[in-house]
Amino acid sequence: MEAFSSKDMAMKAQKKILSTMATKSSVQMFIDDTTSEILDELYKVSKEYTGNKTEAQKVIKNLIKIAVKIGVLFRNNRFSKEELGVAQDFKKKLHTGAMTAISFHEVDFTFDKTVMADLLSNCRDLLLKLVNTHLTPKSHGRINHVFNHYSDPQLLSQLYDPNGPFKPSLTKICKGLNKLVEDGTI
Repeated sequence: MEAFSSKDMAMKAQKKILSTMATKSSVQMFIDDTTSEILDELYKVSKEYTGNKTEAQKVIKNLIKIAVKIGVLFRNNRFSKEELGVAQDFKKKLHTGAMTAISFHEVDFTFDKTVMADLLSNCRDLLLKLVNTHLTPKSHGRINHVFNHYSDPQLLSQLYDPNGPFKPSLTKICKGLNKLVEDGTI
């Protein structure tokens, strides 16, 4: 017979409740204004790129659900020492990705879709390793969905096209990333 743990049950309930609450109004309780603005721009890019509002909403909703679930796991000290090392590696890779995204935006003719796609794929792999034993296969699918969507070389090429329709969104995304880097958030 398995041992019952109210702490485990409470954490499962938190993850479940938060995953069903991933709407714009409720998420603002958990996500700061800068991150919210970045998510809004990522949504616009996804919607325009796919031509599908439902798909764009699904990608952002999956991103939010994953972020909130990982936050719940972290706050409840669910990661082992080894997993915390993976979390640090993920944070470093995410920081590198943000700095690279900003640099590609600020320095003309430096964008390399392969470099950006590889950074995002590496982030995805580290995140999957981190949550491997903590989240369900459905959540793993959400992680893959988000990272595979944004690491699509065609999407990245259009996003970084200096004369493309996504230039204003990219500017806002990079401005937000810059703020998060300066604040030490990523």
